[in-house]
Amino acid sequence: MKNIFSILMLVLFFSCSGDDVTGPTGESQLPDPPMTEQPEPEEISDENLMELTQRETFKYFWDFAEVNSGCARERYHPDRPENDANTVATGGTGFGLMAILVAIERSYVSREEAVIRLQKILGFLENADRFHGAWPHWLDGNTGKVKPFSAMDNGGDLVETAFLVQGLICVTEYFQNGTQIEMDLAAKADALWKGVEWNWYTQNQKVLYWHWSPDNQFAINLQLKGYNETLVTYILAAASPDYSISKEIYNNGWASNGNITSNISAYNYPLLVKHVGSETYGGPLFFSHYSFLGLNPIGLKDEFVDYGAVSSNHAIINYRYAVENPENFLGYSTECWGLTASYSRNSDGSLGYNAHSPANDVGVISPTAAISSIPYTPTETLRAMQYFYQKKDKLLGPAGFYDAFSPQYNFWVAEAYLAIDQGPQIVMIENYRTGLLWSLFMQNEDIKAGLTKLGFTYGN
Repeated sequence: MKNIFSILMLVLFFSCSGDDVTGPTGESQLPDPPMTEQPEPEEISDENLMELTQRETFKYFWDFAEVNSGCARERYHPDRPENDANTVATGGTGFGLMAILVAIERSYVSREEAVIRLQKILGFLENADRFHGAWPHWLDGNTGKVKPFSAMDNGGDLVETAFLVQGLICVTEYFQNGTQIEMDLAAKADALWKGVEWNWYTQNQKVLYWHWSPDNQFAINLQLKGYNETLVTYILAAASPDYSISKEIYNNGWASNGNITSNISAYNYPLLVKHVGSETYGGPLFFSHYSFLGLNPIGLKDEFVDYGAVSSNHAIINYRYAVENPENFLGYSTECWGLTASYSRNSDGSLGYNAHSPANDVGVISPTAAISSIPYTPTETLRAMQYFYQKKDKLLGPAGFYDAFSPQYNFWVAEAYLAIDQGPQIVMIENYRTGLLWSLFMQNEDIKAGLTKLGFTYGN
């Protein structure tokens, strides 16, 4: 996951690939859209552009899924499909589950095809390594065994698990009133998430901890405190019927007993919360994406914070920063914006990874940053998407828009993909268009009970 600690670990272990297994062929399994018989027009309506972006990005989770499990691969490099071909991303798989539901609704795949794929994924997860109910950050798609994310991170990852569970709950709600096969699928998804021992990850303290492993126990010792991407972890922990946490743990942990709040404003927009590592302009935009793929921030308030205002202000500040462009990077504009963690350009021009934000701006734009912010900044996002589309010869690859680019360096492009960057684009566009994932997640009775337990008010 992408808090500052996890990002540093991912940078250190970025070269950890080497699964010498042939990946997907790259041939799409989706039916051809009507427009494929003719070249795309240079101009495209916003509606068609959203549809194109969702459909093309969905290929990451369908055509380029890990072949044995059906789960989301950590990464996909079109020029090196064997790179991490069998490394399953737990959180990315949760995003992929939600993407498959979108695909059913938009007829990218049939309901029957989707059920078969989901049965495969859930069967894999049911038999994969778990640590007091939590899945690890990475799994080996061949065996279901933990694949260490770092030397000490070889056990349960509670935040990645929360992102996976967000998807499992949406699957439960989507299929629970379907055919017998679909109801069985929903029941399995429900049982999987309810097996997570959230309260184990407190160490009997008043806070949740990110990691536990049988070899290293809680040695990483990383507490979940906001504001970052981990809010949904606390919501799920409170919602758990059998392994629940108290409101006191939420208040002391996530909210730091009120010290999560901030009085700082940028461009006349109040941040409202202290973003971990970037309290002046806000952190990478994924802070306002990952927890809110299912959890609807609009109207979501606890005794400290209005999360809809936090998310909207975070996105508009990120946009305004690019427009101001204090570092004078080439290309930044009202059309070209969006800073979040993604692939990046190293100083020698090679492919790297970085947690881009106004506090860590190296001239690299990540399309997922603007695209996944569409519920918060629809006008600014669609303008950026039109820009990305105008540059489609460079930016649009076999699984949607590439992960990052930099006009500053002769329009350098990271011709690669990450699951946790592709998934939010599909999901957040759909939440903007129809509210599908927000509706599914927020209607779950356990989630409602958890939110009430923590003192939240919320919309639909």
